[in-house]
Amino acid sequence: MPTPRSPRSTAAPQRRPQPSPGRTPRRPAPPARRRKPRWGLRVVTTLSVVVLASAGIGHAVMTSLDADIARVDPFKDMKNRPQAGHGMNVLLVGTDGREKISEQERRKYRLGGAPCHCTDTIMIVHLSADRERASVVSLPRDSYAVTPAHVDRTTGKRHGGHPVKLNAAYAEGGPQLTVRTVESMTKVKIDHYLEVDFTSFMRTVDVVGGVPVCTAAPLKDSYTGLDLPAGRHTLAGGQALQYVRARHLDGASDLGRMQRQQRFMAALVERITSSGILLNPMKFRDVTRAVLGSVRADKGFGTHEMLDLGRAMRNFSPSSSEFTTVPIGQMEFAVQGVGSTLKWDPVKAERLFRALREDRPLSVRRPRDAARIVPVAPQQIRVQVENGTATPGLGRRVDAALASTGFRTTGAPVNAAARDVKRTIVAYDPRWDRSAKSLAAALPGSELRPVQGLGATLKVTAGTDFERVRKVRAEASGQGESKVVRGDEVGCS
Repeated sequence: MPTPRSPRSTAAPQRRPQPSPGRTPRRPAPPARRRKPRWGLRVVTTLSVVVLASAGIGHAVMTSLDADIARVDPFKDMKNRPQAGHGMNVLLVGTDGREKISEQERRKYRLGGAPCHCTDTIMIVHLSADRERASVVSLPRDSYAVTPAHVDRTTGKRHGGHPVKLNAAYAEGGPQLTVRTVESMTKVKIDHYLEVDFTSFMRTVDVVGGVPVCTAAPLKDSYTGLDLPAGRHTLAGGQALQYVRARHLDGASDLGRMQRQQRFMAALVERITSSGILLNPMKFRDVTRAVLGSVRADKGFGTHEMLDLGRAMRNFSPSSSEFTTVPIGQMEFAVQGVGSTLKWDPVKAERLFRALREDRPLSVRRPRDAARIVPVAPQQIRVQVENGTATPGLGRRVDAALASTGFRTTGAPVNAAARDVKRTIVAYDPRWDRSAKSLAAALPGSELRPVQGLGATLKVTAGTDFERVRKVRAEASGQGESKVVRGDEVGCS
């Protein structure tokens, strides 16, 4: 609500500096939306809140928004905390909240059973001091953790520190124990706490009109009901929830799920920034209404912080963000009374969290097309090159370029039967379709052509359109890895 002017302000208004001739007067920069991971799941809610600021709706609306957010005090009586670094660290926590979803939707999207009252997703979102970069670190919910001493919020009993899976810290001690445990493990001081649930995620995705995702291989998970053929899809709220929750698609389990969440987050950011939602206050209002009923935040994350964050991130885009997962040292670390956990690699994890504390990028910046993410590593793909043109030496040039990018070429290119090929062709046996898509990504504009019985060696027939080989790399989720990707590398190309 606007405040009345005081008599003094109307009698003696301050003179504002006039712009110099030829310069456009500076206007307050509209705030922009914030990105989120869930990984991705819960971040989407945070995004919706911050995104309001970017619409330039103003302080009055943001103040009413602030009043609607449920508050929690995760920092109460906390002592001996890590030293504050530069930038802002937000602990983004996704909780279950399935009790808020209708019975019909629970059946449709396989959300049966009682809510676990634990964290489904835990991420640290670091916003750089210059607000030009967001670094998102996913913390697997099955990570081996040791809680600080605390009082169990369910039984009221005092516990000493003891081993748990990271997501169980919330069940025992709520947001406060979750923050204390994460700070103890990472030595990263958490500045703000944001908590969202299934309901806000589904409704937000629906309000923005769905989110596009791409998959090179079919995704089918009997636990969540996800069933996506290969290709590009626009997911509505319920299907998006299935996509980011699926854990039984491959052997990567939770690590594979976090990578899919990162892809979804990147796609959501692209959707919000490119669809005009940021410029439509009515859309923002709808997004906010869809989200706010399920958001909890610390008392310090208020109107001022949301407006400042929005202004700082007005130019935010997928390429401004980077994603990674804490490096894992042991995949199945058995703990008595706890079960199988994921134990972090102490050296690599410390290197990662030191970068957050020192406000440094997690990886060296690469040009957008320096290395396209593909489903199969080029080192696993065998290729025979043929020259389909009358240009002498083109076959050798293509073979050498593919080999330098990592593909296992035969090193013996030949001339094709047809010498008038205009568009480069990637011929492949349908059983090796994922390899074919990876190879085609390295040859911009090429045509995929299935050939039954061709076998494991793919065939490239170079056409007159050939210009270059683009670098590609596979997305690794292996033990001990801490691969970092930008938002524009994991979205649909």
